[in-house]
Amino acid sequence: MSATKTNKLSAAEVSSVLQRCSLPPEAEVLTAGLGDLMSIIQSLANAGFLIEATRVFAHALPKREAVWWACMCATHTPAAQIPPQDIKMRELAETWVRQQSDEVRRAGMEEAKRAGFKSPESWAAVAAFWSGDSVTPLNTPPVPAPPHLTGVAVAGAVALASVRGEPNRQRQRLALFLQSAQDIAGGGPGRLPVEAA
Repeated sequence: MSATKTNKLSAAEVSSVLQRCSLPPEAEVLTAGLGDLMSIIQSLANAGFLIEATRVFAHALPKREAVWWACMCATHTPAAQIPPQDIKMRELAETWVRQQSDEVRRAGMEEAKRAGFKSPESWAAVAAFWSGDSVTPLNTPPVPAPPHLTGVAVAGAVALASVRGEPNRQRQRLALFLQSAQDIAGGGPGRLPVEAA
C-alpha cells in the first residue's frame, strides 16, 4: 500500500479505533508508538496481519464510507450464483449510502434477518441499519446503536467476502480490499472489479 491523502480518517481517534478492533497481542506490538491510522494499517498489512488491518479501516472510516466499502468488497467476490436476496441487500445498503433514508436502512435489516445474516451483503445491510439514528421500532423513542457496531458489521462483511467461494484467495482479496479502503479514505470511490473465475 502506498501513502495517499487520508482525509476521511482524520476524525477518527486512534486509541478508540484500536480499542474497538480487539487486535491480538502480536499485532498490538506493531501499533505501539504509531500515531496515525494509515501508519498503523500499513504496519499491520506489511507484517501479514491483513484481516486486522481491514478491521482498523472498518472502525476508522466514517459510517457511510465504511458501509460503501463493505458493498465494494461484496461486489468483488460474488457467489457463483448470487441469490437475488443478496443483490437486494447490497442495493439497499448502497442506496442508504447515497440517501441515508430510514426506510431503506430498515428494509435492509429486515432482508438481512430473513436471509439469516449469512452473506457479506447481509452484513453490509446490517451496517447501514446500525449507522442510523435509531435501532428501536418505528414510533418508539429513538435509541441509537452503540457507535462501534457499524465497524463490527463492516469488518464481518469484509471478512466474509474475503473467503467466499475460494478461501485460498483470501490474502489476495484482502490486499485488494485494503487498496479499496485506502482509496475511499482519500475521497475516491474504492470500486473493485468483479473477481475473475
